[in-house]
Amino acid sequence: MICPFCEYHETKVIDTRPTDEGQKIRRRRECISCKKRFTTYEKVENIQLMVIKKDKTRESFDRNKILNGIIKACEKRSIPLKKIEEIADKIEKTILNDMENEISSYRIGELVMQELKDIDDVAYVRFASVYREFKDINTFMDELKKMLNKN
Repeated sequence: MICPFCEYHETKVIDTRPTDEGQKIRRRRECISCKKRFTTYEKVENIQLMVIKKDKTRESFDRNKILNGIIKACEKRSIPLKKIEEIADKIEKTILNDMENEISSYRIGELVMQELKDIDDVAYVRFASVYREFKDINTFMDELKKMLNKN
């Protein structure tokens, strides 16, 4: 950290405290050279994430869309809401950890299907039927056969 007074390049941290309900860290610093003190604030940088849809349009990432899709797929299944939220959290974390500014809706759908496949076959097929836009019963049956062959 550069000292705002003498522009020396080394400072030491005197005190660190969380602020804004843990959203920021307040640090009191002292310049090694001039000994003056100053305060800095540290916070997590939010990345603006855009989703590239099938028709190549872009829209802001919305975790709730993932959550709602999973809830619909899991309707009338014995999957607790907490588990559904954990899946949405895991997918969101995966997407954000990629450190990309854009992600395709295809990639998001694949992540959702990967998670649903591990917890409930019926929820997986429900989601896949909407996501992959099954045109007829044969396409639906092909997906079921793939599932059965993997088990």
